[in-house]
Amino acid sequence: MSTTQKVKPVEVHKGTEHTNGQNPVTKWAGTVPHIKQGTYSDGLPYNELNYLAFKLILKPNRFVSRDSLFDLVKVMRKPATELHTAFTTDGYLDIPIRIREVLFVDTPDFKLYNNGFILRRRIEYVDGFAVSDPEIVFKFRHPDLQKAAETDVRPQIQGDYRVKFKCQALPLKEGLGGIRMLYSHNVQFPRSSVKNNDVFSFDVISEIFPALAHLKEMPGERIQLVNDTIVEEVIQDIGVLDLGSGIKAEVNMGIWRTRGEHRPLIGELAYQIKFKDRSELKLEAMQKAERYFLALQYAAKDWISLNATKTGVVYRHLGNPPKSHE
Repeated sequence: MSTTQKVKPVEVHKGTEHTNGQNPVTKWAGTVPHIKQGTYSDGLPYNELNYLAFKLILKPNRFVSRDSLFDLVKVMRKPATELHTAFTTDGYLDIPIRIREVLFVDTPDFKLYNNGFILRRRIEYVDGFAVSDPEIVFKFRHPDLQKAAETDVRPQIQGDYRVKFKCQALPLKEGLGGIRMLYSHNVQFPRSSVKNNDVFSFDVISEIFPALAHLKEMPGERIQLVNDTIVEEVIQDIGVLDLGSGIKAEVNMGIWRTRGEHRPLIGELAYQIKFKDRSELKLEAMQKAERYFLALQYAAKDWISLNATKTGVVYRHLGNPPKSHE
């Protein structure tokens, strides 16, 4: 789907359709295309989508306290009520905030980001102290689903890893009332699984992530912290959206700010659905999800920052914006 294409209405006649005699599949969220299956270099099949995430990128200036992270609740309730969609915050007022430190690394000329790749490290803190091994997150993000599926993000490490393949629904770049799709093929694993300590060597990074090997231009290239920026991420779970047909999505609010100065960078309202097979995403629930996301854009119009992503804000923090597939 083009990044500027309006959402096509979903046909309302059957809950599923058949494709080449395979299992029935549901049309959902702007009629997301199907992956033309193939195999990676080791013979394993391409990964299929297993998350549908809805995201509104928000201006950060309104978020000044924990209570302010719940201010959008009343904004979310109005379209939920109009669409007969249950949205509850029961029990969420007592859930504590989560704090994570996030940093991005790239070449000085942003070679990774300019080619759709994102490499970051994050650490979770509780009561001011790190509570787990730092986590490495590597992703390929692109508006072309097939290209995202064919890009093998799996790392060459000693240890386990987890792959997440997400369809991310965002507003159109130029205005409210539509949906554009980004497909995010992610892998995450503990930092301790990387045994080589020279992780700022592009030679080392491209060995860990073979998907980057074609970007290497010469031996000895280095990567570095993007824009000298370390992000403090504040996350608050605020409720659950019930879309029917057994499909629920937990809703959270987030704010990114610079470490040290605490300068606000960007906010985000997000909710996502996890599934094993897209046939689980029943047509009626997906139509409701789509209508709700469109209505929510107008309800939250005073909060929204268009043509932005959290990662993009970090890369543009000191000016000189790179090219982007976002």
